[in-house]
Amino acid sequence: MSKTLFLSPPSFDGFDGGAGARYQARREVTSYWYPTWLAQPAALVPDSKLLDCAPHNIGMDETLRIAKDFQHVIINTSTPSLKNDCKVAEAIKAQKPDTKIGFVGAHTMVLPTETLKASPAIDWVGRKEFDFTCKEVAEDRDLATINGLSYKDKDGKIKHNPEREMISDMDTLPWVADVYKRDLEIEKYFIGYLMHPYISMYTGRGCPAQCSFCLWPQTIGGHKYRVRSPQNVADEMAYMKKIFPQVKEFFFDDDTFTANLPRAREIAKKLGPLGVPWSCNSRANLDYDTISSFKDNGLRLFLVGYESGNDDILSRIKKGVTMDEMRRFTKSCHKAGVVIHGTFILGLPVETEQSIQNTINFAKELDVFSLQVSLAAPYPGTELYEMARQNGWFSKKDKGDILHGDGFQQSALEYPGLNKDKIFEEVDRFYRTYYLRPKPILRIIKTMLEDKDVLVRRCREGYEFFTSLSQRKHDLAASKAASASALATA
Repeated sequence: MSKTLFLSPPSFDGFDGGAGARYQARREVTSYWYPTWLAQPAALVPDSKLLDCAPHNIGMDETLRIAKDFQHVIINTSTPSLKNDCKVAEAIKAQKPDTKIGFVGAHTMVLPTETLKASPAIDWVGRKEFDFTCKEVAEDRDLATINGLSYKDKDGKIKHNPEREMISDMDTLPWVADVYKRDLEIEKYFIGYLMHPYISMYTGRGCPAQCSFCLWPQTIGGHKYRVRSPQNVADEMAYMKKIFPQVKEFFFDDDTFTANLPRAREIAKKLGPLGVPWSCNSRANLDYDTISSFKDNGLRLFLVGYESGNDDILSRIKKGVTMDEMRRFTKSCHKAGVVIHGTFILGLPVETEQSIQNTINFAKELDVFSLQVSLAAPYPGTELYEMARQNGWFSKKDKGDILHGDGFQQSALEYPGLNKDKIFEEVDRFYRTYYLRPKPILRIIKTMLEDKDVLVRRCREGYEFFTSLSQRKHDLAASKAASASALATA
């Protein structure tokens, strides 16, 4: 067994490379998801180490010092972070040439050949679910015998092994609790809408929804919701409560925890007696009785992807939920006392200035506790990417160029009558229009007055938020200048 380091590399200041994040980018406030997709294979490999650099403020020098003690380094990468991650891999290889380096993640699954060609430092890449692929590599097996793996042979030629079967019995995977305890400082992980400290975990993988933009079901997880048994989930929760007594909230990071409602109800009933607050991802299509029963068993918050305030766009992205269904769900949550953090996306097909205004109006009508506004991210492997490629919607020749130099998202798509700079600019207006109203301001002030720790945290987040909006204006000005220069040259 090779001594193996599972690495989420250093990158932009504040860049959330956590494997649980759909949009791996810098947020408006300090936000870090747990690197659960790396913790899972790390739990399968004895004497391994998980190094999550960004939340722990670990830079390149410290990363290289730690990596020197390992024979194998497995790096979680993504489309926006690939170039940076290649530089990290090359630095590790330079200091210790016999280190074997593998890359895993959605990007490697979709583009294994391109990823291997991205850097001479990469020896192999994992495809689809890579838990047992990583385990077998760490066991020093011949790379040619490992399913779900692409690699460079001794002559430098790229070889693709047969696919690995998806995991059907999710209870066969070990818990991530002990890896979290051993390798992570949980107080370093913040999500603005979750209580602190929090812990996130998966109770299943895959999502039956067909949303055209969503990365994980179309790449690694699949569209079948494969789940752990309710008792297995409840047992790990009880164990985590014991070893992390300071945790104030648990978050189930399944793409759609409520996709299997009978199972979700059973888990909720088992969590009730534990007395732990929990939150989860949900589609906006649950009825009041279900929401209320979850609330009675410890549910505090739903993370809900509303995406757009336009039924045409919702239909085009195959959301599977209408605006009216979203309205009923949201009213039921308000009635039951369940908090909602809503997410919206600007730049989906085919956005217009009017459709953006409709979405802002819809968000104000829903009046959820908090929201996040993202830009459409056409990741390779998604239907959105293919639609953009076929229709010529990409704003740049480099289709993987979806971040500004400071780590913030940039608009990768544009449409007739609505260019990328206008879409980018509207994110700022969305935030200001939504939050600079009496009701959201009073809600935030109320939480600050109720808890001194929350007061300090909200003050920090407020400073970060407005600083980020200022930085976004700087990015917009730079983008416009670059566009003007390109036109002048042409």
